[in-house]
Amino acid sequence: MNEQHRVAILVLPGAVPMDVAIPIQVFKPRDGVPYERLVCGPEAGDIETDAGIRIGVAHGLEALATADTVVVPGFNDQLREWDARILHALRDAHARGARMVSICTGAFALAAAGLLDGRNATTHWHRVEMFHRAHPLVRLNRNVLFVDDGDILTSAGVASGIDLCLHIVRRDFGVHASNRVARAIVAAPYRSGGQAQFVPRTLPEPHGEVFARTREWALQRLTDPITVTDLARHANVSSRTFSRRFVEDTGYTPLQWLLRARVDLARELLEATDLGVDQIAGQTGLGTATNLRDHFRRILGTSPSAYRKTFADRSPARVVAPERFTLAS
Repeated sequence: MNEQHRVAILVLPGAVPMDVAIPIQVFKPRDGVPYERLVCGPEAGDIETDAGIRIGVAHGLEALATADTVVVPGFNDQLREWDARILHALRDAHARGARMVSICTGAFALAAAGLLDGRNATTHWHRVEMFHRAHPLVRLNRNVLFVDDGDILTSAGVASGIDLCLHIVRRDFGVHASNRVARAIVAAPYRSGGQAQFVPRTLPEPHGEVFARTREWALQRLTDPITVTDLARHANVSSRTFSRRFVEDTGYTPLQWLLRARVDLARELLEATDLGVDQIAGQTGLGTATNLRDHFRRILGTSPSAYRKTFADRSPARVVAPERFTLAS
């Protein structure tokens, strides 16, 4: 995707201001990330939000007719009587081939338009029962940060919209670009969609903090062999307890998480350096070029060489070797 990519952000009455601000900030045009933002509403003018403040938008629903991606931020009164013009505009945009995205309760708009029937989706955990009753044909995932179902992507509550929007940048322009955007907005570069929306009450908060530190500890040692025992020892809990609570917290087993962290580091090295595949395999703890290729194929559905060809030229600056690449915990 080298040409400018147009993102229409549809602000509906009762919108959550933070949900609106997230895509506006993440999809800000930057070097190497050629997004164009159009903030729109049912019609141009001021829109009352659920916080009692008004947001002025310059465009009406016509903005959806030319958008490559349509983002619907969350809003209150999710079971409202819908303006047929809004639902028609959403259906038409999707039929035309636009990628449809919702943040938080924005999924109710996509569902009301019939776009989520038979599809995988999520929304804020506090609204999942209401959503399921109103839209029983949607395959609702109740306990993830976001769902990528190809041309339709949905996120859970508020802050998880950051995770989803950064994921979209990763899809469009690669890990290096999304990490640069994350640094610009001072956000964690990546949390997987499978991570839990909220930590179960059975998990004491101090352990959650320890596990975050353990993940960061592991990310700095990806070239080393790391076992579950090593991780549990660092977290000061038993291996069995660590494994169970790690899955609750992230949606992955510790070894699945480590493998994906290594593949993500390999992706960034492919994008931003001229290192060979053998060198990258060694620097990411994947061992051999064969292992790297196998994991790339299984996780990403492509090869390292094809991935580099797709994303390498988009990095604003390429270096021979990085001093350090930081991945999210």
